[in-house]
Amino acid sequence: MSILVVTGTGTGVGKTVTVAAIAALARDRGQRVAVLKPAQTGVSPEEPGDLEEVRRLAGDVTVRELRRYPDPLSPEAAARRSGIPPVLPGEIAQAASALDENHDLVLVEGAGGLLVRFDPQGSTLADVAWSLGALVLIVAEAGLGTLNATALTAEVATRRGLNVGGVLIGAWHADPDLAAVSNLEDLPVAAGAPLLGALPAGIGDTDAGKFLEHARAGLSPWFGGEFDPECFVGSASAQT
Repeated sequence: MSILVVTGTGTGVGKTVTVAAIAALARDRGQRVAVLKPAQTGVSPEEPGDLEEVRRLAGDVTVRELRRYPDPLSPEAAARRSGIPPVLPGEIAQAASALDENHDLVLVEGAGGLLVRFDPQGSTLADVAWSLGALVLIVAEAGLGTLNATALTAEVATRRGLNVGGVLIGAWHADPDLAAVSNLEDLPVAAGAPLLGALPAGIGDTDAGKFLEHARAGLSPWFGGEFDPECFVGSASAQT
């Protein structure tokens, strides 16, 4: 798949770092990579947003942001408050398709979860993924409560005719608790898709070279990484 839609089970789960990690590995393999952020919220025009963070970590990738809203709200609510027009699914799909014409990989990063509204009509990232026929990746937390959120996201995606390619843990802490370790085996069941990676917490604070090393260790060979879920689960279980 040349277009991947990356969604989260909520906000602050590590979507941007995950997108940057996938982009960094693809770029390291010589691929032309583009990252599309349909709606950036909670950032003023002069502030760096998620795409600046992706470029800092992943290097020279093409980035495109369609709308920016200053309020830290859903794109639909932020658009309503700001008076800036909402971003529409057709516009997003068109932008992704245009990037796909001259890139090997296009990553579309959502805002929050799969059903966060873009416009008053209730359009969501799920509509975008469906119109593109793109594979969906779910970025989840590791700890208590993540199984329900992951299962809900996956079930909605499946009911809407989307294909979930896998689930990734956006921030794996060095001292995981029992729930986090147990969830390593249960997350793929909740998602109905394989565990494709677990990225260490805090890697967004490293430089590009170190970040690439973490990305390679924390992502599946499907992305060009070396992550082995069975070995990872075994190693984590040995800590508890």
